[in-house]
This record gives sequence, C-alpha cells and structure tokens, in this order.
Amino acid sequence: MPATPTGRTTDDARTAAAAGPVPCRVVVCRDCCCGSPKVSGVDHAAQTARLRAQVPVRVSACLDVCEHANVVVVQPSAEGRAAGARPVWLGLVNDPDATEDIAAWVRAGGPGVAPCPDILDLYAITPPRRRPAS
Repeated sequence: MPATPTGRTTDDARTAAAAGPVPCRVVVCRDCCCGSPKVSGVDHAAQTARLRAQVPVRVSACLDVCEHANVVVVQPSAEGRAAGARPVWLGLVNDPDATEDIAAWVRAGGPGVAPCPDILDLYAITPPRRRPAS
C-alpha cells in the first residue's frame, strides 16, 4: 500500500475519511507533577477516563508547565483548525466540575467550533513557547 504524507496507508486514510470528521483531541499531562500524588485529592485516572469518553485523549510526558498541574490541552478538530482555532491550554484542572466543563465543551465541538465556556477562562494558561522572554 502506498503511504500518505502522514504515514498512513491509502486504505487507512480512506477508512479515516469514511469514519467522518476528526473530532477535537485532548492531551493530558501525566508526568512529574500532573497526574501524580503531588496534586492531591484528584482522581487522575477518573479524569482521564471521563475525557476519553468524549474524545480521543493522548497522555503526555511533562508539558513544562508544572506550576499549573494538572494541565489539559484541547486541540481543535480539523473543522476548528480550518476556522483558525489554536490549541487551548488549561491549567489547575483539579476538580471534577472543571473536567465536566471541558468534557461538555469538547462534546460540543471544542475550539473553533463551539464557544469556550466562560468558566474555562479561569483555567486558561499560556503555553511555554508563547511566554514572553524574561
């Protein structure tokens, strides 16, 4: 099978296209601080499972924003990217209500498709590469 530029075979690409639009995705940091006992009182496995029930979730090593543990990044869908959306970084996602707010947003389409709930503005953080030089 010939491979596409993404490394998928042609059949894989056809199967993905037939499955419908690619939803937004979520990245959860689960390394040195996020997802560890350093952030107490959080059921990290339940948080990841709840988000996985809505969209694809990738568990990442350290995202280098430990001061904001637990970090969740909501990546836009293809439709959201086409609308100009960028990934939304959320920090201090340490309670089930915040996880539910994220789950509801991604279920509605996420960045570029559905407006970000105002409550999630409280969790918005600047990704490391976008921080001003000190």
